[in-house]
Amino acid sequence: MNLGVMQPYFFPYIGYFQLIHAVDTFVIYDDVNYIKQGWINRNRILINDAPQYITLELQASSSFKKINEIEVGKNRMKILKTIQSVYAKAPFFKENFDLLARILNYEELNLATFLSYAIREINTYLEINTRVLVSSELEKQNELKGQEKILHICDLLGASTYTNAIGGMALYSQETFAEKGTALKFMQTEPILYSQSSEIFHPSLSIIDILMHA
Repeated sequence: MNLGVMQPYFFPYIGYFQLIHAVDTFVIYDDVNYIKQGWINRNRILINDAPQYITLELQASSSFKKINEIEVGKNRMKILKTIQSVYAKAPFFKENFDLLARILNYEELNLATFLSYAIREINTYLEINTRVLVSSELEKQNELKGQEKILHICDLLGASTYTNAIGGMALYSQETFAEKGTALKFMQTEPILYSQSSEIFHPSLSIIDILMHA
């Protein structure tokens, strides 16, 4: 079994979903510490032909709290109105706006649960059938950290292969994984070019931009 594990991100870029599609089981890593200025509660869309952040408001967020210990704030409708305003004339706005509206109208305060719902809804829309689990729901040794915790999850779920995004190469050791009987692979995101509203193509934007244009 090929396993992937990633923190939940807010409307992540297409590479996140390519990774989910590439593995048999995907674990949403919700019981690790929240990272400020990362992708957990923000992403980029095109506003006035330039990448700009949309940021999900959080309540009492802290890098000392786990992702599943943080609550979502009150600006989801503001984000939805921004998306509507920016992409109203995009070629696939009518087909895809309802998906984004359903996600942002989901009345859930827990950040991890809200993001997990969004990821699953987009998976369904993209016809990605990978089994999705949530880390905090696994009966595991939570005192473990980093690579050891990932290896423990691999063992727990019976994974023969662990696939990570290419950015994680510095975090994991091929030798250590091999000693545990698990193959370690890294996935390079395949570039996807599509027509944007900007004359200059801006890669790695939120999945929102692809849904609206491609």
